[in-house]
Amino acid sequence: MKLAIITDIHHGAPSHTKRGDAAMDLMARFAEEVNAAAPDLVFDLGDRITDADHATDVALMRDVAQAFGAVDAPVHHICGNHDRYHLSVAENAEIMGQDLSNKVIDAGAWQIVLWRAEAQITWADEYRGFDLPESDYLWLANTVAAARKPTLILSHVPVSGHAQTGNYYFEANPAFATYPQAPRVRHALALACVPVVFLSGHVHWNTVTQVNGVTHLTQQSLTESFTTGGAPAGAWGTLELGKDTVNWTVHGLDPLSCKLPVSSQRWTPPLAPFPRGRPKG
Repeated sequence: MKLAIITDIHHGAPSHTKRGDAAMDLMARFAEEVNAAAPDLVFDLGDRITDADHATDVALMRDVAQAFGAVDAPVHHICGNHDRYHLSVAENAEIMGQDLSNKVIDAGAWQIVLWRAEAQITWADEYRGFDLPESDYLWLANTVAAARKPTLILSHVPVSGHAQTGNYYFEANPAFATYPQAPRVRHALALACVPVVFLSGHVHWNTVTQVNGVTHLTQQSLTESFTTGGAPAGAWGTLELGKDTVNWTVHGLDPLSCKLPVSSQRWTPPLAPFPRGRPKG
């Protein structure tokens, strides 16, 4: 099973280090390259636009939908926080032409979980950041608990808890990089009796993190430039799901290639805090 992944297109006006002005040209190149690669499925992990206002966001989202029309393989979409600032999930679904609720895809030896959890960010003074609805948490926890084959989970928001040191957006704003309920999600993933790989976008860089035997990946944005000297990264990825390994390659100006073993084995639980004085052993 060969998959193509694209995330954080951010079509719209340039913002901070996001080169949204280059998004449509990069989408045309993506369509050419992904058609040549001939994946079985294509996944868009969200933040298709940089939000402005309702009317502008509708027009931008329609541009992106049209650009995906040039892709030969079936495309599945997830909403990101920018997609949800002025547009509802229903409006995103209407424009992108598909239902955007949580979904499980049977991919032969693997299953692919589209975890389309609420990705809207709140900016109110009393609370700032993501908030994972209990219904989305329970859907994922129950899906993982019932899994009987290796499971790839796709999401906009990462849950690994990996450090944001050096990240242009999130080093000083780590609470905006994940859900506050991420530790609870990680606990649910650790209870799976099958190998689990979790791939997300949002944080605009390539990372590999392993937590309790679960592999967490985040992929670079199509239009991000903070790691590429001001030029848009043009990033998109291919993911090959094998029996015992996952091969992940990110193309563009911020490339990455790695072969990762997958296992259902979990780690020994961490030690309790050390007592006062020198611990034994």
